[in-house]
Amino acid sequence: MSQETSPAPAVAGGTGRSAGPLDEVDRRILRELVDDGRLSMRTLAERVHVSRTNAYARVERLIRDGVITGFRARVAPEPAGLGTSAYIALTIEQNTWREVSEELARVRYVEHVALLSGEHDVLALVRAPDNATLRDVVLERVQSIAGVLSTRTWLVFEEFDGAQSPWQQ
Repeated sequence: MSQETSPAPAVAGGTGRSAGPLDEVDRRILRELVDDGRLSMRTLAERVHVSRTNAYARVERLIRDGVITGFRARVAPEPAGLGTSAYIALTIEQNTWREVSEELARVRYVEHVALLSGEHDVLALVRAPDNATLRDVVLERVQSIAGVLSTRTWLVFEEFDGAQSPWQQ
């Protein structure tokens, strides 16, 4: 069974720190880009009622300040060959969260890693092609990470997007 890993992931936001106050134009820019990250600067400027220069400067500032962390395609897992999804909760040794989280984020098929408070310490979203691969990820990769004391796995039967993201209010 494979010990494949992915390149080290970019560290996600969620530090609790704010880059500065966002005004209404910034929020409209975020709403538009969340809806369609492929918008041209011209179309974006027209939709938020500012000049192209202003829109470009604002997007660059939002990127520089870490508000916008990238532009990605949203891929439907099942049609892309990843028909088995699960959340894996990990209980880990005290003070190993950084090492465990970094190693976990490098495991192939792990899409997202979050540090938690409460009963479990870390939560990972895994998207695998099938149950056998998911089993291998959990039993051979995740449970073998130094510092992992136990895991609990929940299979995802179906997923739904929320009615509104915070940027679409």
